[in-house]
Amino acid sequence: MFLSHLPRLLSAPFTALAILAGCAPGASQTLPNGQLPPTPVPSPITAQTTPARPASFQEWQVQFRAKALAAGITPAVYDRAFRNVSLNQTVLDLDTRQPEFTRAIWQYLDSAVSSSRIATGRRLANEKLALLGQIEPRFAVDSEYVLAIWGLESGYGSNFGSIPVIESMATLAYDSRRSAFAEEQLIAALRILQAGDISPDRMVGSWAGAMGHTQFIPTSFLEYAVDYSGDGRRDLWSPDAVDALASTANYLARFGWRQDAPVVVEVLLPAGFDYLLADDRTERTAAQWAALGIRVRAGALPPGERLRILLPAGANGPAFATYPNFRVIKRYNNATSYALAVAYLGEAIAGRAAIQGSWPRGDNPLSRTEKQELQQRLTDLGFDTQGVDGIIGPNSRAAVRRFQQAMGLIPDGYVSSSLLAAVRRANN
Repeated sequence: MFLSHLPRLLSAPFTALAILAGCAPGASQTLPNGQLPPTPVPSPITAQTTPARPASFQEWQVQFRAKALAAGITPAVYDRAFRNVSLNQTVLDLDTRQPEFTRAIWQYLDSAVSSSRIATGRRLANEKLALLGQIEPRFAVDSEYVLAIWGLESGYGSNFGSIPVIESMATLAYDSRRSAFAEEQLIAALRILQAGDISPDRMVGSWAGAMGHTQFIPTSFLEYAVDYSGDGRRDLWSPDAVDALASTANYLARFGWRQDAPVVVEVLLPAGFDYLLADDRTERTAAQWAALGIRVRAGALPPGERLRILLPAGANGPAFATYPNFRVIKRYNNATSYALAVAYLGEAIAGRAAIQGSWPRGDNPLSRTEKQELQQRLTDLGFDTQGVDGIIGPNSRAAVRRFQQAMGLIPDGYVSSSLLAAVRRANN
């Protein structure tokens, strides 16, 4: 869909998203809720019950070496990988931090879909036209979104982390809070080294072990990385990014990407819209939503199945219809803000429309402490959020909607300072 129009698009004046400001490389690393995003992994990480932590990092290494060898890692590979590995305090600090302050989704998008990021994406689309022209039909994945993931994950390769992956995963494995998951990633990383895809000194990434241009964790690397260059190695760190771009396309394809199909479309809601339908669970066809009065600014709502209505800033912000491809992006990073950023960065790289609706920029996002207060107060009022953790997930949003209904408010599930004020009044 993208490549056939690329020469014309790249020659046109750039106007898309002119209001957005610049941002630093790797913008996907922090989400609007203040949490570090999930790394690309096909299933959620569940809590693990782990044995007591060894008395020292050195003792842990002795124990883990036996596990690694039992898993098929050769002594030579293990010993080379762990040469000079030590406990990394930076990794421990980043793993345990609990950010207090947050960014609103529009602030995140301003940064993630900046004019400079769009311009770089368009330039690279032109420079890599031949490569993308091979990858797109091979995996049936639209190239603009592969480029967008590259731009968000590492600033198009300008910053994919500098911490040795073996050291970061060993640190997390020893720390014990997520030791089972970290040990699984560490064994996978050792298998990558044993396969000869990369050397230990070049296997660097984020503090959480995400690697290369498009930030694959080791288990995802083993499952989805491809040797597209044909040199016998799956090199996601190579300056040409050939294997990384192909691997990202393969990842999306494996989770059901539909080429030439929409990802997300901004929509206008009719008067009297039932906001309970915009709950990230209710699905309709495009025709069924259109029959309820949902429309786009120009033309008809693109056809499709399993569309959901998304209101990331509630009734006072833009509304979107999300398509199955949107959920595929969320398999890469399960954050609505990230998926919107990938979608609209891809759209901008391809020269298509930006978000037209206005964000409620006067709203102040809640801090983590305020979200915990909100959850506790809602639960005390009988609207159980199923936990008080400062993370507003489906259970908390369902509780918010029930509260809003009971108070005669628009049940859009949107968490804001005005909502917290209403809950405080009801709780006093």
